[in-house]
Amino acid sequence: MRVSKIRMLCASALLGSLGLGLGAGSAQAQPFQGIYLGGGVGYNFPSDIGVQTPFPTNPRTRLETEGGIVGLGSLGYGFGNGLRLEIEGNYRGIGLKGLTGGLSAPVTGSLKTYGVMANALFDMDVGSAWVYPYVGGGVGYAWSTADNVSIVSGGTTTTSNGTNGRFAVQAIAGLSFPMPGVPGLSMTTEYRFLGVLGDASTTTVTNPGAVVGTIRTQEQYNHSFLLGVRYAFGVTPPPAAPAAVATPAPAAARSYLVFFDWDKATLTDRARAVVKEAAEASTRVSYTRIEVNGYTDTSGSKQYNQGLSVRRAQAVAAELVKLNVPKQAISIQGFGDTKLLIPTGANTREPQNRRVEIVIR
Repeated sequence: MRVSKIRMLCASALLGSLGLGLGAGSAQAQPFQGIYLGGGVGYNFPSDIGVQTPFPTNPRTRLETEGGIVGLGSLGYGFGNGLRLEIEGNYRGIGLKGLTGGLSAPVTGSLKTYGVMANALFDMDVGSAWVYPYVGGGVGYAWSTADNVSIVSGGTTTTSNGTNGRFAVQAIAGLSFPMPGVPGLSMTTEYRFLGVLGDASTTTVTNPGAVVGTIRTQEQYNHSFLLGVRYAFGVTPPPAAPAAVATPAPAAARSYLVFFDWDKATLTDRARAVVKEAAEASTRVSYTRIEVNGYTDTSGSKQYNQGLSVRRAQAVAAELVKLNVPKQAISIQGFGDTKLLIPTGANTREPQNRRVEIVIR
């Protein structure tokens, strides 16, 4: 029955804590692969320990405990997917205050626990570059040493010394904080629960030197809070972000106006100079197309003005081609007497509305 209980506690401490980590949904693991070293120190809060004294009239009582120092070191390997496996060595000091229950008496001395554990842990990425939670569990073996544990009762001092080993399990939950500028180095803060399972016995001697029997202690349960450091070997810094390259804004469209005499589609000398200026500008800029749009004033019929606007646009386009502008880059369109530059009434001869607009885009 006792063996089954130990196995059950071990399985739930190890698999349960790992299940928390692996059940973190789609959280990605801390990007860390390779060998690492870790260590931590802190304070241990032990629970009171059930104890059976050698005195027949007080067969069972409890040993009141006090907190003490905890320290540990570990060597492990991270697999890069969040999973880590490690071997840990640890030490816990437990102070003693007295016996309560069937026998009340002051107690001096201390208990010391040394352990070797095999742990499995899981690091979680919660979307923050400065903190990574982790959970885990472990199984192993712990040795408890009674160091001059003395019970003073009825004027007689009974002292216990001795070391015994027992099966141990632990659960772990913590946070790691990567240190900026030092790849692989993290500070840690964590909680560990360690259970040392099964009964243990130590030889008990009274002050005259006579052996009176043994003290049997039950399971030890420890709650430890630690600050530590972990260093993963071979971690390289993330690549620097590429320097921002200034992308020039696309050039604004450039427009040139070519004006015509009334009812004409032939180019004047001034018109040819404007077309030449537009052709030269096209060689200095990157363009996708050149629009040549023809217009008329409102004198004349709609149908006649539409045809005249197209002829004017064709005349300008032909001049551009003569000046080595690719024909396929030019689009020609006539708008007749719509889109007036100077708003006028019908049948009005307005020189500025008799035009072709060259738009370089």
